[in-house]
Amino acid sequence: MCGRYGRRADKQRIAEWMQAHDTSVFDDSYFEPSYNIAPQSMQPVVRLDGETGERELTVMRWGLVPFWSKDGKAAFNTINAKAEIVTTSPAFREAMKKRRCLVPAGWFYEWSKIDAKTKQPYAIALKDGDLFAFAGLWETWKDKATGRRLETYTVITTDPNELMQPTNGPPIHNRMPVILSPRDYERWLAPGEPSHLPVDLLRPYPAEGMKAWKVGPDVGSVRNNRPELVEPLE
Repeated sequence: MCGRYGRRADKQRIAEWMQAHDTSVFDDSYFEPSYNIAPQSMQPVVRLDGETGERELTVMRWGLVPFWSKDGKAAFNTINAKAEIVTTSPAFREAMKKRRCLVPAGWFYEWSKIDAKTKQPYAIALKDGDLFAFAGLWETWKDKATGRRLETYTVITTDPNELMQPTNGPPIHNRMPVILSPRDYERWLAPGEPSHLPVDLLRPYPAEGMKAWKVGPDVGSVRNNRPELVEPLE
């Protein structure tokens, strides 16, 4: 599961890296660096503009609400979508066909179980420390009573690589978010035939291109959001 992540990149950096136009109606505060991104928060997402077909940078709430939801509430288990079920699950299959997105991130957090009562948080990032994108899905839910529209997203997860679950040594976690290579951004976003969906991209990122380090326990509280959270634990 990926239940927390962070990024140092601001709006300009995200737009440049993802080659996306800023079409968001949200003010710049939604694009500021965040060191402890939690579910139900509003975060930057890149998708294709339905009219122009170009990449657009917008803001959505983390935790996908299916378009057919009666009350517009997202369950905690919709913050992630398992790669194995995105084409079959009622919550994700329509989004997988035509509403795929990129979720900008600089790292993600996971908690490794030490014993029955203790977990050690880790930060996991690309080895070069650069910005990257999770494979995501997005959805629009409309309140029939008020006409209010809500756009939400989910992060797809897959099997762990050798960094997350080494053959020799304690595991960090048994799942990891799908990290896309920039060369695959266009293919992931592009609409296509439902019979030729880019499911082959939903695979673990190469372990040799990633790094992980222990961080302090303060990241466990969503109220904490400061640069020190991602600093290596001494």
